[in-house]
Amino acid sequence: MTTVNANEIALGIESFGDDDAPLVLLAGGTTMLSWPDALCERLAAGGRRVVRYDLRDSAESTTRDPEAPAYTLRDLAADAAALADALGGGPAHLAGIGVGGMVAQVAVLDHPGTFSALTLVGTRAVAPGPPDDDLPGHDQATMSRLFARPMPDWTDREAVAEFAAAGAEILGDDPVAARAIAARIWDRTPGTAPPVQMANQMGMVFSRLDCTPRWRERLPEIEVPTLVVHGRRDPFFPVGNGEAIAREIPGARLLVLKEAATAIPRCGGRRGH
Repeated sequence: MTTVNANEIALGIESFGDDDAPLVLLAGGTTMLSWPDALCERLAAGGRRVVRYDLRDSAESTTRDPEAPAYTLRDLAADAAALADALGGGPAHLAGIGVGGMVAQVAVLDHPGTFSALTLVGTRAVAPGPPDDDLPGHDQATMSRLFARPMPDWTDREAVAEFAAAGAEILGDDPVAARAIAARIWDRTPGTAPPVQMANQMGMVFSRLDCTPRWRERLPEIEVPTLVVHGRRDPFFPVGNGEAIAREIPGARLLVLKEAATAIPRCGGRRGH
């Protein structure tokens, strides 16, 4: 892992594959570990350079105050574009999962010459908060179970790992994998301050970002080849959100994983975000 200066901040990155191969830039959930090691290795084995990175206020990237972020969703999109430019290799294939998929949509719209292709996984075309009337919201029964749980002691590594495993079980993800990733995220978080640990584990910073103006109406402007991947049983962003994105981006291809709750393969295990 290393750090790259992009858009006047430091971004922690990790590369897989040949530096001379076509670049695939993977913008994950809050930390780069939302993209599993095995998946990155498999993509790199196909002849790509795969780069995953930590968003602001997480892990090895610039961290200031995740409870009061002084940047917007569009700043995160500008980070992705600046990183792609800094890495070189020509226009990048950009992929984003969940809220990272929102960043990816805005990045391609605001910086069209920087990206050659777009992959959107388990996301939607409106910012965190209530969706548009024609889009399905979170499954309320699942969300009630998820958010009824007491928060862990964020300074306790084992308690945080157990909290993540229990949440994964509720969402239909692999609790063993979630426990291991939560422990790795805890270890990579800069300090044990509860707000910073919570931001790294749950990505709550997104609920505090300025996400205006809307970008859904601009989706027809996207001209790069786009793949939309969604789990049929996703309770967090139900599949109707992916279907809407695929309809509104010209020529987009929709891949629905019919038996999956969420859409990132663990390369040998159950599926998870």
